[in-house]
Amino acid sequence: MQLNLSHISYTYPGASFPALDSINAVFPQGWTGIIGDNGCGKTTLALIAARQIAPISGSITPSLYASYCSQDASVTPSNLYELADNWSHEGRHLRELLGIDEEWFWRYETLSGGQQRRIQIACALFSAPDVLVMDEPTNDLDSETRTIIKEALASFKGIGLLISHDRDLLDSLVSQSLIFDGRQVIMRPGGYTKATDQAANDRMSALRRREKAKREVKRIEVEAQRRRQEASLQKAKRSGRGLGNKDNDARERIGRAIISGKDGVAGKLSSNMDRRLARANESLADIHVGKRYEHRLGDWGTVARSSIVSHVVSTTLQAGDFSVYVPELWIDSTDHVTLSGRNGTGKSLVVHYIVESTSPNIKVAYIPQGIGKEERERALKMLRNCTPDKRGRILSVVAHLNSDPERLLDGSEVSPGELRKLLLAEQLIDDPNFLVLDEPTNHLDIGSIEALQNLLVRFPGAVLLVSHDAALLDAVSEIKWSMTGSESRWQLEIY
Repeated sequence: MQLNLSHISYTYPGASFPALDSINAVFPQGWTGIIGDNGCGKTTLALIAARQIAPISGSITPSLYASYCSQDASVTPSNLYELADNWSHEGRHLRELLGIDEEWFWRYETLSGGQQRRIQIACALFSAPDVLVMDEPTNDLDSETRTIIKEALASFKGIGLLISHDRDLLDSLVSQSLIFDGRQVIMRPGGYTKATDQAANDRMSALRRREKAKREVKRIEVEAQRRRQEASLQKAKRSGRGLGNKDNDARERIGRAIISGKDGVAGKLSSNMDRRLARANESLADIHVGKRYEHRLGDWGTVARSSIVSHVVSTTLQAGDFSVYVPELWIDSTDHVTLSGRNGTGKSLVVHYIVESTSPNIKVAYIPQGIGKEERERALKMLRNCTPDKRGRILSVVAHLNSDPERLLDGSEVSPGELRKLLLAEQLIDDPNFLVLDEPTNHLDIGSIEALQNLLVRFPGAVLLVSHDAALLDAVSEIKWSMTGSESRWQLEIY
C-alpha cells in the first residue's frame, strides 16, 4: 500500500504565485517526514494528501481513507464523543496508550494544549485511517507528553505523514523525509539528521559546481570576446574600402583569401565560441542552489533606564478551580529569566500577569503562546499599511528567518510559523526593553529556532522566556523559575 501524488499544483485564492507547483511524491507504508522552512507549502501538501482540499491540478491515487490532525490543538475532533462513549478494547487501549483521563473528553475546551493534543491523536487513531497526517504534533508539549505521543504514533501501521520541526521525533519515527528546497521537493532516506546532512552535502556540491560553472562562463566570455575582435579585424582587412584605384596587389591578396576560405576562419571560430558560451550559461542555469540566509537576526533591543523592568506582589491567580501561587517577583533591566514546567501548570497565566503588571514606561515586546484570528488580521493589515521604511525593516527580519517576504505581502494565507516571525519582527524593530516570549518555538523551523536562540542570548535588555525546548532554556537562562504542585494547585518556584 502506498499513496501517490502526481504533478500536484495549488494556488490559494488571491495569491499571485502557487503554493505548490507540479509536485510529485510517493508515500509508502510507515512514517515519512515532511521538512522545510515556514511557508514552503508543507501543510498545503498535507491537506491535499489527506483530501481536505483539492489540488488545482494533479492526481492522488489510490483512494484511501485519511485522517488529518491540525497544527491547532484546540480544534475539536469530529469523533470526540464517539470515542468518549466507547469502552471497547480499542477505546480502552487508546486511553491507556495516551494517558487520557475520562473527564477530559467532557471539558475539551478547558484542557491544556498537551491534553488536547493527546485526545486529538487518540481520535485520529480511533478512526482507523489508511493515511494519518500529523501536522506539528509536539507543539506546546512537555517532554513527558512528547514521549507519550511518540510511542502512540509509532504504533500506527498505515501510511503516516509527519510535518514537524521536532528533530528527535523525526529521527526516531520516520524512515524517509520529503524535503522542501525552495520550490522543489526531494525525497531522501532517513529521519531529520540523515536527510538534512545529505541535503547539506548536496548543497555544498551544487555550490562548488556552480562556482566552477561561473568560472567556465567567464573564461569562455573572455575567449569569445577575443575571437569576435579577431573576426572583426579580419573582416576589415578583406574590405576593399579605402584601397587606392591602382593598389592591385592588395586587391589580389584579398581575392586569394576569399577563394581559399582563410578569410572566414576567424568568423567561424567566433561563432563556435558564442555557441559554447550559450551552452555554458545553460549549464550554469541548470544548477539549482536554494537561497538561504544566515541564522542571525542582528542586534535589537535596548536596556531600560529603570533598573527594574517588572515587579509583581505575591498573589494567587485563579481560573475556575485552578490556582497558581505567585511569590513577589523582581525582574532587573538585564535579567534573562526562563520559566519551565509541565503542560497545564499555569505558566501562561503567570506570564500574562507579569506583562499586565509591567510599567507603561517599559517598552515590552510580548508574543503569547496562542495567536488568534484577530491578531493575525491586525498584523497583516499593519504590514500592508505601514510606511515603506518600516515594512522594509520588518521584512528584512522575516527574510533572515528563512521565510519569503513576498508571501507575507501576497495575501492572508500565511502559515502559523510565518505569522510568529511577522509578530516578532514587528516588535523587534522598536528596540524593546523587555522581551516576553511564551513558547516562541511553536511552528518555527529549525533554522529560525537557532536564529531566535542567538537573538535571546545577545539581547541587551530583560528576557522572560517560557519554553519546553531544553537546549533553548539552557542557552538563555540566567535565572530559572519553575512550576511545582499537583492537579489544580500550582506555585512558582525560584531557583
